[in-house]
Amino acid sequence: MGEFVRLETDGAVATIRLDRPPMNAINGDLLRDLQEAATEATMDEAIRAVVLYGGEKLFAAGADIKMMANLSPAQIKPVIAPMQDVFTMVEEIPKVTIAAINGYCLGGGLELAMCADLRFAHDGAQLGQPEIKLGIIPGAGGTQRLPRLVGPSRAKDIIFSGRFVKADEAERIGLVDRVVGGDVYDTALETARQYADGPSVALRAAKVAINWGARSDFRTGLVLEREAFSDLFATEDQSEGMRAFVEKDQAKFTGR
Repeated sequence: MGEFVRLETDGAVATIRLDRPPMNAINGDLLRDLQEAATEATMDEAIRAVVLYGGEKLFAAGADIKMMANLSPAQIKPVIAPMQDVFTMVEEIPKVTIAAINGYCLGGGLELAMCADLRFAHDGAQLGQPEIKLGIIPGAGGTQRLPRLVGPSRAKDIIFSGRFVKADEAERIGLVDRVVGGDVYDTALETARQYADGPSVALRAAKVAINWGARSDFRTGLVLEREAFSDLFATEDQSEGMRAFVEKDQAKFTGR
């Protein structure tokens, strides 16, 4: 795996671990490694859940500003476009993904964390989109994903001010799903293992229906849901799950 991002596996759970000290600043090399990790996590059928992790001190403090500072509009577009594309690849990993957040999760770091299905934050974590203080706006999905998580008005407050959002507020407004007083990575791993033991085909279908339905009108979303629902009746997991329910047994899902 790459120099700045590692894919580590523990049974059916993989960790995509950012490792570019001291702040996990996102540059082209880290993006390349992240793309490779997201591709492997997508393609490896043995991986059934994924944790995104930046380490014990912080998640990621944003893009590499020194790299961007003197670029022209024509030069910055081919920098930000791959960042958007790679983050979308992470968002579309067809398994349950959980971001485990310590310390700062800012700018591009928050934009990456918002690509996960769930976000768990240590109670000392701080999240934000401080790009406005640099005279710019979020460019890797922040203006689009943040309003979908917390609503347009709260997103405008966070983006317009560039302020840092503490973990308790982030949980209250729906930016994170759980605040953890202890080891947030261990908590994310434990939760990911529970999903990894579940019906992975149905979980993938639910993720597709929710993500793409949210981008469509209501009727289109219903059609998408109906087709995904119906297709699951061709899976072994559906047969096993319904058999176990009828027989009052514990289902053993195989992901087929």
